[in-house]
Amino acid sequence: MPTLAASGGDTGLPPFSASVIFTQFNVFSLIALGLVVSAAVYLYGVWRLRQRGDHWPVGRTAAFVAGGLGSVAAVTVTGIEAYDTTMISVHMVQHMVLSMVGPIFLALGAPTTLALRTLQPAPRKVLLAVLHSRYVRVLTFPLVAFGLFIANPFVLYFTGAYRATLEHVWIHEFVHLHFIVTGCLFFWPLLGLDPLPNRWPYPARALLMVLSVPFHTVLGLTIMQSKELLGGDWYPSLGLSWLDPVADQVTAGGILWAGGEIVSVTMLGILVVQWVRQSEREAKRIDRALDREEAVAAAKITNTDSPARPEPDAG
Repeated sequence: MPTLAASGGDTGLPPFSASVIFTQFNVFSLIALGLVVSAAVYLYGVWRLRQRGDHWPVGRTAAFVAGGLGSVAAVTVTGIEAYDTTMISVHMVQHMVLSMVGPIFLALGAPTTLALRTLQPAPRKVLLAVLHSRYVRVLTFPLVAFGLFIANPFVLYFTGAYRATLEHVWIHEFVHLHFIVTGCLFFWPLLGLDPLPNRWPYPARALLMVLSVPFHTVLGLTIMQSKELLGGDWYPSLGLSWLDPVADQVTAGGILWAGGEIVSVTMLGILVVQWVRQSEREAKRIDRALDREEAVAAAKITNTDSPARPEPDAG
């Protein structure tokens, strides 16, 4: 992350543009290391399955590595990250990706299922114990995860916490991780393919997603209409002649408002597709069960209608 002077004139950062996203990188961070390790472990698991002849859907691998880890990398190791303490609008794009886009794809990658299929008996038993622990049950309970997901941005932006993330790199990195974790806690029980406790039926999941939309709208509009700058005098003190902090904050609120609605509608679409597929699988299962029952009944009728063989003459 570039060091920015707190006063007097431009700091050396050029105006933000699409080109700077691909010209400024920060690969020396804990998040970057975590992304590399996560991708390596996941791909190793897929390789292990294929070595023993088992199938693992390519779509799940693409969702986890490209969609999930890739989207997180796009906003934490590129020029997006270089400007995330310079422009509130850039930070808001980062916020949306880390808390919503990335976790959705990570959940669709089913990493827990992959781990359960590749781990040895002892570590698999430990993982199952963790999944069924009281702590995980509480955190993944949809209403608890929903509360954390909704409350986090309000606490961040309307307390002194946001200013602290601008002033301290370690807090800034922690908030990035916090966005990812709370996003995963919210989306994993709703969209994820892994075996988790507290799995609600699809109508209840859809309702919870719909209920999340107004909160992003309210937060976005509040930020757009606020007379006070998020972070206090941080952004004006940077002295960037090419940046209007007030206008940038309005843009940030619009990103949160529109982005939240777009992502929520997309989530709802994914959920509906999953719902339809599950209904189709259930219908096929019922059809197979009925076919078996009919076959058994037909066999019984055939056996009943068959004439009995005459007993052989003893004489």
